[in-house]
Amino acid sequence: MNQTQEHLAFRESVRSFIDRDLEPRYESFIEQRCFAREIWRIAGKAELLGLGVPEHLGGSGAPDWGYQAILGEELARFSLAANSCFAIHVDVVAPYLVELGTSEQHQRWLPGFCSGELVTAMGMTESAGGTDVAGIKTTAQRASGGWVLNGSKTFITNGGSADLVVVAARTTPNARSRGLSLFVVEKGMAGFTVGRKLDKIGQPESDTAELFFDDVFVPEENLLGEENSGFKHMMDRLPQERISGAVANLAHAASILEDTISYAKERQAFGQSIGSFQGMKFHLAEMATEMEVTQAYVDRCVDRHVRGELTAVDAAKAKWWSSDVQGRVLDGCVQVYGGYGYMTEYRVARAWRDARVTRIWAGTNEIMKELVGRNLGFPDVRHAGRAGSE
Repeated sequence: MNQTQEHLAFRESVRSFIDRDLEPRYESFIEQRCFAREIWRIAGKAELLGLGVPEHLGGSGAPDWGYQAILGEELARFSLAANSCFAIHVDVVAPYLVELGTSEQHQRWLPGFCSGELVTAMGMTESAGGTDVAGIKTTAQRASGGWVLNGSKTFITNGGSADLVVVAARTTPNARSRGLSLFVVEKGMAGFTVGRKLDKIGQPESDTAELFFDDVFVPEENLLGEENSGFKHMMDRLPQERISGAVANLAHAASILEDTISYAKERQAFGQSIGSFQGMKFHLAEMATEMEVTQAYVDRCVDRHVRGELTAVDAAKAKWWSSDVQGRVLDGCVQVYGGYGYMTEYRVARAWRDARVTRIWAGTNEIMKELVGRNLGFPDVRHAGRAGSE
């Protein structure tokens, strides 16, 4: 992406936050399986949480989305899980609150959102639906002064810690995409409970949980955006989530590839560095080339998004391709390390494990290819139960 001096200065401030505040505490976050509330408040004081929130609403009012991209890059270089948790708050939830919220909602939620006093999550995915957003089963029925929610969500990042959850629910039965609305469910509402923290194969420090809604009364003033327009609201904002993921995918893999190249120069076999063997040299050359070529495309997408020109298809391409490249590169890096690459004490092993989910979340790669294929002019053949996220 094109960077100004202001962008570079911001990058240094993010690195300082990671080195000073995040890294020294990180092992405790892994043990606790979540980020301590203190680190959210520290990030708020560092003006990292309100980048997409205008100053008059309590945020830092970053001039363009490039600042969010830089935050994502630096966090992902350090830890993909760190990026996951903060990106949900900064990159995913923020646009919903800022762009769809009323003045009263802005005043009620955004100051705490920006300071780190309020942690947020996105309640979209359900156990039976996955990527099929239009098939959401959670319901919201009209009641005096508001709505009554019933249902559940799963795989929710920040789910156990969240004070506010943007929840997609069905307000018109049997209407598929035309019958969804968004609600802000607040911690402590009667009937809203957090289930178990999910035991994932990677990213243990990422707080991922199940959420349950049992006759949860949500007041009228917590409806976010227009009634029955929830699907459109989500589709309008998914491209940012996907390009954000693409940025993180490449930054994460790039950091590990750099470590791997250094390791190949130092590791000895048969009296010489393993990187000096032609097979290893070609292997590393292929990974470096694939990363740089992919970075050029993602940078172009970032620049388009900064200008407001990124399409859903561009974002889908960037999301699936970058996550596939990340998977291939990290798998190749593990191979370079040999047996050590399979040991969790090595950063490469943790990165390989943490990255697998990126081919699944924010819409599976198969669905991303479906979107790209439709754009090529192939018909959208709809089967009963087929995932139709866009």
